[in-house]
Amino acid sequence: MQIYLDYSATTPTRPEAIARWHAVLTQQWGNPSSLHQWGQRATEALELARAQVAALINAPPDSIVFTSGGTESDNLALCGIARQYSAPQHLIVSSVEHSAVTEPARQLERQGWQVTWLPVNRQGRVDPSDLQTALRPNTVLVSIIYGQSEIGTLQPIEVLGQIARDHGARFHTDAVQVAGRLPLDVQRLPVDLLSLSSHKLYGPQGVGALYVRPGVALAPLLGGGGQEQGLRSGTQAVGAIAGFGMAAELAARELPSETPRLVSLRDRLFDQLADVPDLIPTGDRLHRLPHHVSFCLRHADGQALTGRTLVRQMNLAGIGISAGSACNSGKLQPSPVLRAMGLGDRQATGGIRLTLGRYTTEADIDWTAIALRQILDRLAAGQGLQQSVV
Repeated sequence: MQIYLDYSATTPTRPEAIARWHAVLTQQWGNPSSLHQWGQRATEALELARAQVAALINAPPDSIVFTSGGTESDNLALCGIARQYSAPQHLIVSSVEHSAVTEPARQLERQGWQVTWLPVNRQGRVDPSDLQTALRPNTVLVSIIYGQSEIGTLQPIEVLGQIARDHGARFHTDAVQVAGRLPLDVQRLPVDLLSLSSHKLYGPQGVGALYVRPGVALAPLLGGGGQEQGLRSGTQAVGAIAGFGMAAELAARELPSETPRLVSLRDRLFDQLADVPDLIPTGDRLHRLPHHVSFCLRHADGQALTGRTLVRQMNLAGIGISAGSACNSGKLQPSPVLRAMGLGDRQATGGIRLTLGRYTTEADIDWTAIALRQILDRLAAGQGLQQSVV
């Protein structure tokens, strides 16, 4: 039995998106910058996709800038704002951002920018009063992730964005994990910049988008032909973008039924594992992504069990999950997200994430709970695993 529960890492490209992708590659393959009929056909495909992606977040089509993915969108948001200033200014980000935000923030810090890393509580949520306190006269950008990919916590974006707006700072949110799973309406949300990724909502990999509120100025990262309104030079990957557009349209259509279904499956898995002493739920259970289940392993000092160990064992059982810690050059690193929530280094290597999607069934959930219990029991017996308090 094969069960894929890593939908936050990537989703399987849906057949309708593949069909659209293939149709464009074979019938509308021209360069959209060309003026002849082949270029015009490609432009039609490109602009249809732009309208489809825009509709997913209730944005005007010309506010959508296509990129290579969520990472580039995040980088364009932060660095596109920063490059407009001749002298370093002040930037605010949360301490639980994706690396696509933390890394450019650190780069800016090395260039002399002042960066405030907002703390979070034990559930990984930002306190709006901390943002209010952190604002300075030279704060030009606030970037807060909407739905945290490792622990599932949703941030109070409406409140945080309004605080930034009232101060006169631009507000960016990485909504990669939220798009297609919860409603997004940029006419209501006080956001200036919002990042999206195709492969998180059953579209092709290698494509993303940045919503740029009309009137918000950005400096491009790439020099070249000036495509995407001068913000992202380079010939667009029209076929993949068309697949992204189709996936976005279908996600918007299915949202009213798919979101409650995912919430039900998510809560079913949490409930079935609630009495497992070696699993500590992480993230906010109330303010949470609908498809996201995450835990930290409870184990005594001296034990070698990590999230990566459990991922390997679950893979042997035919179940795909992910760990919340990174491995660089063979060295296991504690999760910075779990550390920001107050967990120690050892505990922060024990995070696991099970994320659900459109092909997940109740039978998948039930079998996963059984397998996870059995694996933990076996590991505990083999390693002398003991209960301990975090």
